[in-house]
Amino acid sequence: MATPFLKTCANAQNNPSETQNAEAKGNCYPQWFSVETGIYKSTHPSVHLPSDPFLDIVSFIFSHKHGGVSALVDSQSAVSISYPELRSLVKSTAAGLHQMGVSQGDVVMILLPNSIYFPVVLLGVLSVGAVVTTANPLSSLVEIKKQVFECNVSLVFTALETVDKLGTLGVQIIGLPEHLMFDSETNLLDSAFHNLISCDPKLAPKPRIKQQDTAVILYSSGTTGNCKGVVLTHANFIATVELFVRFEASQYEHLSTENVYLDVIPMFHVYGLSLFGMGLLSLGSTVVVMRKFNADEMVSAIDRYGVTHFPVVPPLLMALTRRAKGVAQRSMKSLKQVSCGAAPLNTKCIQDFVRTFPDVDFIQGYGMTESTAVGTRGYNTEKLRNYSSVGLLSPNTEAKVVDWVTGSSLPPNSSGELWLRGPSVMKGYLNNVEATKSTVDDDGWLHTGDIVYFDQNGYLYVLDRLKEIIKYNGFQIAPADLEAVLMSHPDIIDAAVTSAINEEVGEIPVAFVVKRDGSTLSQADVIDFVAKQVAPYKKVRKVIFRGSIPRSVAGKVLRKELRNLLKSRM
Repeated sequence: MATPFLKTCANAQNNPSETQNAEAKGNCYPQWFSVETGIYKSTHPSVHLPSDPFLDIVSFIFSHKHGGVSALVDSQSAVSISYPELRSLVKSTAAGLHQMGVSQGDVVMILLPNSIYFPVVLLGVLSVGAVVTTANPLSSLVEIKKQVFECNVSLVFTALETVDKLGTLGVQIIGLPEHLMFDSETNLLDSAFHNLISCDPKLAPKPRIKQQDTAVILYSSGTTGNCKGVVLTHANFIATVELFVRFEASQYEHLSTENVYLDVIPMFHVYGLSLFGMGLLSLGSTVVVMRKFNADEMVSAIDRYGVTHFPVVPPLLMALTRRAKGVAQRSMKSLKQVSCGAAPLNTKCIQDFVRTFPDVDFIQGYGMTESTAVGTRGYNTEKLRNYSSVGLLSPNTEAKVVDWVTGSSLPPNSSGELWLRGPSVMKGYLNNVEATKSTVDDDGWLHTGDIVYFDQNGYLYVLDRLKEIIKYNGFQIAPADLEAVLMSHPDIIDAAVTSAINEEVGEIPVAFVVKRDGSTLSQADVIDFVAKQVAPYKKVRKVIFRGSIPRSVAGKVLRKELRNLLKSRM
């Protein structure tokens, strides 16, 4: 733990009692930190959130007036959906779902790559009061079945070419043609999806949806253990749109309906879902959607559509920096801001980007699935540019930095576990009371598992994490999930998974395996065995065979020892 800092309170006269208490202990702290409670307040003014208990996220998004023209544009074909068309398509989708028998409380899975129709499906489902659960379209059938069963899914939206693969799920399936993202709308004719979005929008139901009703179930590895369903409400997303997207818009004068955002981040992830599927649509901004990442297409899209804002994850930032060095100087001149989140970013990457794009504003942000992507957001001024910080606390958000050994609250410039509290904190984990209680305490504090500190200006810095989650290319991988797969192999008697640093993707999963005596199991055999049962990004990239797995007396895997073993072999 770091020693608390000493400083002069610039605003001491505004809060003399707090200052006197701090000075009595030999320290003086900024007004946004309370010595008595250990609570950090946002340095931003509070933002009013709607009080109407019967307000859903879709109505909230479309309640905001703006002059936006194009809502969603396909990066390759330029096929677009205007804002008037978007509202109509959402209502038509709701009407179609209602006719199919989808009703309030039903759960609908969206198993799709990015497309201009992803938000249409998302908002259409939410409009009828149904619940959305998203999944990576690269997920294995085993993973999809598990989520369908746990969430009690009744309908799945997926790519047309995977409909047959999902036929054993026993649920209704609507397939979206692959060419939907690239060709004109005439290619939708006679498809089930075309019939759905062609319904009379006037027939859309008008359910009474409460802010506290469940809106979305997203799967996250959380702070520990296996993937769990994070239950998020309409109120959570209303707070996210207001405190993350719309508030950030108010901080930058250049944010307006004329801004063009490039979406490469998957919309099935909380970051992409909150930003591109919801928040930006309340501003009237244009979202250019890439179905999948391609470096050449990224550059082409930025120049073709005059992209001004590019939210990224670390691997995307590195790719953008590398690609910029190989294009003409006049290329990508429309960029005004690049923001990075979802995973830690090393100093070298930041420095390379800032040198390559000296005129582009760069910020980082911090959030979790469990906090509906809300936590902090970067904010640069003429005098202060904290590129390495993940920013200031979002409005209406409180934090604590807690000594993970003693449980005591820590002051600025002291490192400890970050706790968050605010209107964006999840309702809980699906059907998992124990995991919920261990993550969100009785006072509403979300225990993030991340090791952080605040500086004297209120900027947050992420140092490490208590949790063992592996972050690969912006995706989370739970070691326990891979360990369960490994242990299902008849020749493996014990196994553990940890991470190794990789410059390109952040971290990669490495398996430590104890083989059955006499087994001829090879590294390739293990990698292939796991690859057949998990999504591609979850694949084990390296296998180390050992005689035993280091464990504590209680039987817990000592991952720190595994990482040390890994370092000694590299």
